[in-house]
Amino acid sequence: MAFYFIYNKLSKNKDLSFNDFIQFLSKNDVFSLKSICFLVLLSIINWFFEILKWQKLVCFITKVSFTNALKQSLGALTVSLFTPNRIGDYGAKALFFEGPLIKRVLLANLVSNLLQMLVTVLFGMIGMYLLSQKFPLPFQSNQLIILLILSLIIVVSMVWMLKRNHFKIKRFGLENLVLFFKNLPKKSLYLGFIFSFIRYAFFSFQYYYLLILFNVDIGYFEAMTIISSIYLISSIIPSIMILDVVIKAGISVYLFSLIGVNELIVLNTVTCMWILNFVLPSILGSYFILEFKLPKNKTC
Repeated sequence: MAFYFIYNKLSKNKDLSFNDFIQFLSKNDVFSLKSICFLVLLSIINWFFEILKWQKLVCFITKVSFTNALKQSLGALTVSLFTPNRIGDYGAKALFFEGPLIKRVLLANLVSNLLQMLVTVLFGMIGMYLLSQKFPLPFQSNQLIILLILSLIIVVSMVWMLKRNHFKIKRFGLENLVLFFKNLPKKSLYLGFIFSFIRYAFFSFQYYYLLILFNVDIGYFEAMTIISSIYLISSIIPSIMILDVVIKAGISVYLFSLIGVNELIVLNTVTCMWILNFVLPSILGSYFILEFKLPKNKTC
């Protein structure tokens, strides 16, 4: 299924023609062996720190080797291709653990994703603010502040409702959640945030490096302003990951058009990023899915 969906997305998408993509690369001869190796290395570093982050967070619950953390992370990535907003990532990772551990594993995964989202929002808001000061956007910076305040109000309201026991999340009342986060080692949280930041730094630089390979005359700071905005907007739009490349393409084309970057170059950059950071890891993850067996022992 993973191969079929990936093939469909690359070969039959009207907005991101894979044939045009291949022809563009061949015609411009932008990739040398050195460039390809460097791009793949950046992807490996990106996923290395994602796997390391998961290992550090879940080891609070049960000891997990780096090899098993790799299998869990890449296997879950493959499954999440077909689910909205990577929700399948939660269930897939939970299957690697015994029943009594599943609820805490789900919360650990939530923490992992929230830490990555926190980094994305922090840099994205800075990028959006700088971008709104320089270019006319459909929204202004004060509207972003209002959106943040409304989001904060929603979060506070949900916490209050949990506290008043108006609802519970699958037997997880506020007390259970507070207990989990209270017992979560601060060192794991700090490391998780640092690893999330390192990941962000590497895959955003990878995006910039691709633009340079495609002969886009742009400085790193200016590129990061736009790239951070792209990741912020695309991260808050509900989507199935297999469509994530289309969403990022549309956002990227619009924002980079503000500085006159050719649409074809932007589409090719987004396609390369998708192949390097999702397609290749999901192919490896599909192997781990095929050899998956439900856990029988108490260690993972």
